[in-house]
Amino acid sequence: MQVGIPKEVREHEKRVAATPETVKKLVGQGHEVVVEAGAGLGAAVADAAFEAAGAKIVADKAAAFAADVVLKVQRPTDDEMGLLKEGQYLVGMLDPYFNKDQVKVYADKKLTTFSLELLPRTTRAQAMDVLSSQANLAGYKAVVEAMAAYDRAMPMMMTAAGTVTPAKVFIVGAGVAGLQAIATARRMGAVVSATDVRPAAREEVQSLGAKFVGFVPEDAATSGGYARPLTPEEQAEQAKMVADHIKGQDIVITTAQIPGRNAPRIVTAEMVQSMRRGSVILDMAVETGGNVEGSKLGEVVEVEGVRVLGIPNLPAKLAPATSVLYAKNLLNFVALIVDGESKSPVVNKDDNLVAGTLLTEGGAVVHPNFQS
Repeated sequence: MQVGIPKEVREHEKRVAATPETVKKLVGQGHEVVVEAGAGLGAAVADAAFEAAGAKIVADKAAAFAADVVLKVQRPTDDEMGLLKEGQYLVGMLDPYFNKDQVKVYADKKLTTFSLELLPRTTRAQAMDVLSSQANLAGYKAVVEAMAAYDRAMPMMMTAAGTVTPAKVFIVGAGVAGLQAIATARRMGAVVSATDVRPAAREEVQSLGAKFVGFVPEDAATSGGYARPLTPEEQAEQAKMVADHIKGQDIVITTAQIPGRNAPRIVTAEMVQSMRRGSVILDMAVETGGNVEGSKLGEVVEVEGVRVLGIPNLPAKLAPATSVLYAKNLLNFVALIVDGESKSPVVNKDDNLVAGTLLTEGGAVVHPNFQS
């Protein structure tokens, strides 16, 4: 089986779908790996490192897209779609909920596609969980970026001239990204508080030394562990809590996401205006509509001295690290779609992880969430 690793071309994307370590393992398993020249440069991986691990470096993008199995970070562009052919396997973060038209194109081209964002949340799936591996480092990077935009000190600073009080950091959403943001802000010496609507969040937040604020509705989490949309009454109660708490915060990081939906609006323009000058808000959900009213993708918006950061693709800002984790996620998943004897790609629908991520096969959209 030939595995293709193209260079990512979408804006802000520096990650790569393989590393020398995963290439070496794929080659050791009897596969041929084809890497487009320059594919790893954004993640600080030279072509020579891939070649030393056993990969074949190709200058032509089409050669990487001609493989039996193509591994991607982000969904293909229109130009890249033109390089894919019937019968190929495509694996990556294909963002199907917000690109349903492209899912149909996959089917029309008779591609077998797997979108790893759809991976069931089970213990067995953890080694392939791309959302968690990328969100973890994104939560860390969010605190670093917010601190860089904050003009005061994060920890308490005691000097002969007086004491500088620590920054107050408020994390909205205590999923994987939020918990890492809490831990990072705590390590930097901030006074940290957090909120989430899922029942399990309170204990997780407190275990990291942060203060839990807010309310937890009954049955607020789905069976997959994600937060469900709030009722209008719950939204009103949450809004009052956030409005009361946010006034005294120096840095706010919002992480709330709902799979398949636009991000919930949590921080209103009035809440932003209530914060003191020099405060910073970082909206981690800006790419799916934003948790913060007025946040703009790729921009820093200043509202009466409060900076609202809409930084795109935070995981790509740590591409050397996030690529290592993502490539291992893919390596573990690829093992599920390879026949052990023939070394050819197969679709074992009896495996719930394979069936749960399978978007298209045999010219049809097969995932129930995307069938018209």
